Amino acid sequence: MTSKYRYLLLLVLAAYLLTGLVQVGPEERAVVRRFGRVVAHPGPGLWVGLPWGVDRVDRVPVRTVRQIRAGFIPETAADAPGTPPGQLLTGDQNLVNVQLVLDYAIGETDRDLDDFVMHRDQVDAALVREAEAAAAEWVAGRGVDDVLLTGTAALPAWLMGRIEYRLTTLRLGVRVQRASVALTSPDEVRAAFEQVTQAQTGIRTKEYQARQQADQLLRQAEAVRYKLEQDAAVFQQGELRQARADATDFLTQLAAYRELRTTNPDALALIWWTEVHKILVGVKTRGGRVEPLDSHLGRDGLDVTQFLTPKRR
Repeated sequence: MTSKYRYLLLLVLAAYLLTGLVQVGPEERAVVRRFGRVVAHPGPGLWVGLPWGVDRVDRVPVRTVRQIRAGFIPETAADAPGTPPGQLLTGDQNLVNVQLVLDYAIGETDRDLDDFVMHRDQVDAALVREAEAAAAEWVAGRGVDDVLLTGTAALPAWLMGRIEYRLTTLRLGVRVQRASVALTSPDEVRAAFEQVTQAQTGIRTKEYQARQQADQLLRQAEAVRYKLEQDAAVFQQGELRQARADATDFLTQLAAYRELRTTNPDALALIWWTEVHKILVGVKTRGGRVEPLDSHLGRDGLDVTQFLTPKRR
């Protein structure tokens, strides 16, 4: 009997000592506390420590993404007395239902592991509380139209920033990786909000069509302007070429007249009288009067006083 008890005692002792062996999974970290004091943070593999009662090993799944729901939950909203959670008041005194979904994971630093192990039972409740408080703050600062139209895109980023700031203070050892938001109006006023949404959609459609029409008219105006500029450029080039040709022709004639004056001085007088004759014929053709001034010539030339009308007294 004595040897049987001895073997049994050795077996119990061996089993007790084996409680100091802990297998840490590939996606886990462990926090080892010895008499309540953290002494190690082993990674994946076999951890050999002191047996149960001396060492306490908490394995933490650091690669696992966890998800919680907060705010307005339709399944439980009907049973909630009074205003259900997540039904928030906007800045213009309207109600909206805000559904929140948070994805979070445990941090992998030693401090994050220690904080999570110390507060693991409070993490979900604290995240729900902080998310709902941040959502209420965001909704309260905006009108209902702004909330319903922009909240799905704008609120998640706001939540991520606010919750991350608060988690640093709370020291929960977790990191929020993603926030999703769904916004709806209460059943009592949903029909009215849908009408408003449809009207706003129609306004945006009209604005888009107006911008398209404006762009089309602008393109047409640009095309007309380009054509006018091209026509003006062509006309300018034509006028410049004609002016150059006229100037060249004039200079050629002038050079010819100068050369003719040196060889035959009377030829220029003949050309002059020919041009004067053309002018006089043109004046008579248009009904004008052409009278000779020879009778008004005096000893000193043309006496212009003869053309002055005498003043009347």
